[in-house]
Amino acid sequence: MKQLSIMLKPASSLCNLRCRYCFYADIAGLRDVRSYGVMPVEKARAMLRHLRGQLAPGDRLQFAFQGGEPTLAGLSWFREFVAEVSAWDPQIQVSYALQTNATLLDEDWCRFLAENRFLVGVSLDLLPQCQDDARVDAQGKGTYRRCLVALTLLNRHRVEYNVLCTLTRQVARHPQKVWKTLQELDIRYVQFTPCLDGLDTPGANPYALTPQRFAQFYTQLFPLWLADYRRGQYRSVKLFDDVVNLMAYGVPTACGIQGYCQPQLVVESDGSVYPCDFYCLDAYRIGSILEDSLEQLLTNARNSPAQRREPLPQLCGSCPYRHFCGGGCKRMQREILCTGRDTFCGYRAFLDSAGGALQQIARQQRR
Repeated sequence: MKQLSIMLKPASSLCNLRCRYCFYADIAGLRDVRSYGVMPVEKARAMLRHLRGQLAPGDRLQFAFQGGEPTLAGLSWFREFVAEVSAWDPQIQVSYALQTNATLLDEDWCRFLAENRFLVGVSLDLLPQCQDDARVDAQGKGTYRRCLVALTLLNRHRVEYNVLCTLTRQVARHPQKVWKTLQELDIRYVQFTPCLDGLDTPGANPYALTPQRFAQFYTQLFPLWLADYRRGQYRSVKLFDDVVNLMAYGVPTACGIQGYCQPQLVVESDGSVYPCDFYCLDAYRIGSILEDSLEQLLTNARNSPAQRREPLPQLCGSCPYRHFCGGGCKRMQREILCTGRDTFCGYRAFLDSAGGALQQIARQQRR
């Protein structure tokens, strides 16, 4: 039985927003072709026919749509895609996820997402001032209130969703305000995605997280989360869940959490496949979803240069968590952990503060 996830960018790097820290805009700007536009419906059908021939009853496949902004492909594109898949053998289990800035969602979109049981990730930076400063539209206007309207629609249609908050150094200054917002909006699932510096321009992004800000944010957020958890008011924070699962079962539920990459299949709208969302660059192309087999693509992903990393920083040598974290995700290393001859690691500081309580929760889960 195969269990696969394919990240698909149906609208390539096209986006209706101009977020000031967008890592994918940075990546796309380093390619010969910045955007491949919207994937033609016929190409999507050809891709699905090619995939269908490699699947068997009992296999599980998730399509995760990202961008850019994937909803720019249009609702009719998604309806065609789902209709094509619905003709497959029902014993092949297919699920869908969508990451969106949510500004284009309306009643029709939400009905469709609910009917087809999409898991939706809404990009929302939680603090109005931070969102409206960094996540702006093409006219430079803020988007916070538009996102709140989208959450209302998703709730009305009972669409399962989580919030994806980009953890900028500005957001990271206010963990108490962030937690209060999560409570007020009754957000049950949240993932804080570290804001990354430019791939080739370290230090140029004023929003990029630093290990110090990472540690400050999480060490102050954790007691707030823990107090609610002990009162039976569980709210999922992905980093805490990931650490507990790793402690309890030795199961990595986040790519890079133990210092190595899990092979991924990231498909651009021209059909090109890459081994990681952070490395959708010409030099890292591993094949075509229209021509190559899944087995070959996964083999190429495992052997990709994206899997290689430099020796760990000197500070890792004396770290009690070295075998637990393995240096973390290499693309996030300078924003979360440490590099070179640094004397401070943000992840180590967080584990020093919260690791004991997380270990206790992990022991309870094992029982």
